[in-house]
Amino acid sequence: MSRRITALESRHVELGAGLADWNDISVAWNYYTDVDEEHAAVREAAGLFDMSGLRKVHIKGKDAYEMVNYLLPRNMEIIYVGKAGYSLILTKEGGIEDDAIVYRLAEDHYLLVFGTGDTAKQLEHAARGRDVSFWLDDDMHCISLQGPKAVGFLDQHTPMDLMSLKYFHQQETELFGHKLIIARTGYSGERGYDLFVNSKSVCHVWDSILEKGYDEGIRACSFTCLNLIRIEAGLHFYPYDMCTDTSPWEAELGWSISQSPTKGDYLGKEDVMKNRGNQRFYFCGVEVDHDNDEPFGEPIAGGEPVYANGRKAGNMTACIYSNRLKKAIGLAHIQQFAAEVGTPIIVHGNVTVTGKIVPLPFYDPEKKKVRGLT
Repeated sequence: MSRRITALESRHVELGAGLADWNDISVAWNYYTDVDEEHAAVREAAGLFDMSGLRKVHIKGKDAYEMVNYLLPRNMEIIYVGKAGYSLILTKEGGIEDDAIVYRLAEDHYLLVFGTGDTAKQLEHAARGRDVSFWLDDDMHCISLQGPKAVGFLDQHTPMDLMSLKYFHQQETELFGHKLIIARTGYSGERGYDLFVNSKSVCHVWDSILEKGYDEGIRACSFTCLNLIRIEAGLHFYPYDMCTDTSPWEAELGWSISQSPTKGDYLGKEDVMKNRGNQRFYFCGVEVDHDNDEPFGEPIAGGEPVYANGRKAGNMTACIYSNRLKKAIGLAHIQQFAAEVGTPIIVHGNVTVTGKIVPLPFYDPEKKKVRGLT
């Protein structure tokens, strides 16, 4: 893949970013600000993230619906114009190639937004023999404002009635005088909005949010902060919490597989349904007995073996220390014999620590905040 460029790179450098590569693009892994300050902004006001490293693919044409309906295993009948939906992208063997959000922009036009998986080959396969075109749009940037003050702040600066935009819906509008798409989606566990805007306008929109939102506590946030809040919210990150060797049932994402009798065939259908009920492990929350002597949850970071009742029970996929929750929290793949909430565990990392299996998510377990119910 060729190197991709975010128009916001200079903004990240000004904020003291330690830049790192993700998905062939430079992302702000940290800023001058402390990650706990960024964390507080997301949970108490709003945090602004540059999510332009996500790949944005347009799918358009007479057979666009048929293509996405075959590409994605979710029920596409309910994704009408103006609606979005979360979906997995499967391998032909029923494993997870990636996950995505699909936005229906018009009857014959979808926007598919996904991460690092090898989705290009799946797109080519799904398009074969159909009257449709698809293309990667790297001019389209995505910045994400996540937190309880996001809706009230953005509503002041757009002509649309943002308060009425429902969860997982989107609308073309203007913000600070620039045309863009506002979508009520995100990756934080908070009510938030993804803003899809072109490269010529994105810096002005970014600057305006930070300048006009400063007194309300709105701050730029790094990928380190993003990793912390997504773990608190129990959200998956490909390829760590799921991969091509993981079935949707093992990732606790079986709910995203359509059970509609009118769904028809889709990529990976035969094998993914064979895997149902044959889970080798379950996606679980973990608390480990580790304080914050080491930054960001080290020495348990992901990949370490987990033991229960003297037996190998699985592996950690992620772990981080949350100063707001005052504990180290993590995600893990755990075999059935140890997956019950409350099961004591031992994790062997750089040091050996004890812990237990806990329910997911760690933050806002009823998911009222993200749905705007509180």
